[in-house]
Amino acid sequence: MDEVVDLVSALIRFDTSNTGELETTKGEKECAEWVARKLEEVGYETVYVESGAPGRGNVFATLAGADPDRGTLMIHGHLDVVPAEPADWSVHPFSGAVEDGYVWGRGAVDMKDMVGMALALARQFKSRGTVPPRTIMFAFLADEENGGKWGSHWLVDNRPDLFEGVTEAVGEVGGFSLTVARPDGTERRLYMVETAEKGLGWMKLTAKARAGHGSFLHDENAVTYLAEAVAKLGNHTFPLVISDSVAEFLAAVSEETGLDFDPTSPDLDGTLQKLGSIARIVGATLRDTANPTMLKAGYKANVIPQTAEAMVDCRVVPGRQAEFEREVDELIGPNVEREWITKLDSYETTFDGHLVDAMNDAVLAHDANGRTVPYMLSGGTDAKAFARLGIRCFGFAPLRLPPELDFAALFHGVDERVPVASLEFGTQVLEHFLLHS
Repeated sequence: MDEVVDLVSALIRFDTSNTGELETTKGEKECAEWVARKLEEVGYETVYVESGAPGRGNVFATLAGADPDRGTLMIHGHLDVVPAEPADWSVHPFSGAVEDGYVWGRGAVDMKDMVGMALALARQFKSRGTVPPRTIMFAFLADEENGGKWGSHWLVDNRPDLFEGVTEAVGEVGGFSLTVARPDGTERRLYMVETAEKGLGWMKLTAKARAGHGSFLHDENAVTYLAEAVAKLGNHTFPLVISDSVAEFLAAVSEETGLDFDPTSPDLDGTLQKLGSIARIVGATLRDTANPTMLKAGYKANVIPQTAEAMVDCRVVPGRQAEFEREVDELIGPNVEREWITKLDSYETTFDGHLVDAMNDAVLAHDANGRTVPYMLSGGTDAKAFARLGIRCFGFAPLRLPPELDFAALFHGVDERVPVASLEFGTQVLEHFLLHS
C-alpha cells in the first residue's frame, strides 16, 4: 500500500499511447513486461500474452483463495492510454510528476491509477502471505483505448481458457466519489459503481453519385448527400430512455439532495446540471447519441467526387439497438449507406448481491459519510468483452475526490492527474473489498 504512488508514477512514465494503428501504437510490451517483473519479484507466476500482434502485451497473475469452490474474481486494468501533446500540458504528460498533492500524467485517471492500486495490493498480498476468501486474478491488458480489438476482445475470442473459472470482474470508471449537498446543509459522498455501459459503435456512412466537373450543373452530388445526412444525424435528439441503472442513480440523488430528478420531468436535463461536471457523463446516459467525427471526400477543388464518407461515434442505451438503427436509417435517407466498423454491445447488471455488499462495506469502512450508488457509463470498457463470457462486470476503482475537482474533464483531458490522497484512500478501500469479497 505504501508504494502505490511510486507505482502509478512509474506506470505513467511508460508512454503507452494508443493511436489506433498497429504501426504507431507503442509501449504496451515494455510496460506489460515491467508489470510482470514487479509481480514475479514477490513470487507470482505470470502469464504474458501478445494478443494477435507484436507488442500488444497482456499480463495475468493469480492469487489462490481460501475457498477453491467459489468463482474467481478478476481485477482488470488496461495499460494503454490516449495520446497527449506535451506542449498543451503544465507538466510533461509522461513524467509521472508528483506535485501539489497530485500524480500528474496521461493515464493518471484512465487508468493507471487503478492499475497501480491493483499492482500494489497484489504485491502486498503475496509478500505477506495473505490468503483472500476467493481466488483473485489480476489482469493487465492492451488496447482498451481502441475498443479492445487487440486486447480484451482478442483474448476472449482466442484465449478464453485464460478466464476459466472467472465469474465476476471489477474494472475502471466506477467507485469515485460525487459530493452532493443535502437539504440540511451537510454533504454526502456518493460512490458511483458502474453497473451498465452504453453500446459503442463506430459507423461509416458512404454516399455515391456520378463524378463530374465542378463547373457544371449537377442534380446528384455525393458530398451533398453525405453532408445532409451528417447534419440531420448530428442535430438529432434521440428519445429519453431511462434504464434501471440510471433510474436507481436518479432516485438515490433525489433522496440525498431533495432535488427532483424525476425521470418523467421535462426539465430533467436542466436539473442534472445542478450536479456539476458529472452531469456530462450522466446526461449522456439518458438517450442514444450519434456524433459525426470524421469526413472524407474529393481530391481536387474542381472535381465533384464519386464517393464521400463520414464516421459517426454511436453510443446506444441498453435495449435500444434495433430502434436506434431504425431512426438512423430514417435520418440518413436512401442515398447514404451505413456499415458498422466497430460494434460492441451495451451491458447492464443489477446492483445487488454479495459483491455489491462488499463494495459498500469497504467504502463505509473508510468513509462513514459515503454511500454506493449504481450508474451507467456513457463510454465503454473491457467489461464489454468479458460480459460475452457470462462474467458479471462492475466498475469499481475507488477514489475519494475533492468536491471542487472536475473529475470528468480529466478523462483524456489536458493536465490529467489524480490526488495522492485519493490513491491512498482507494488502495485501502480496494484492500478491504478484496479481503471480504
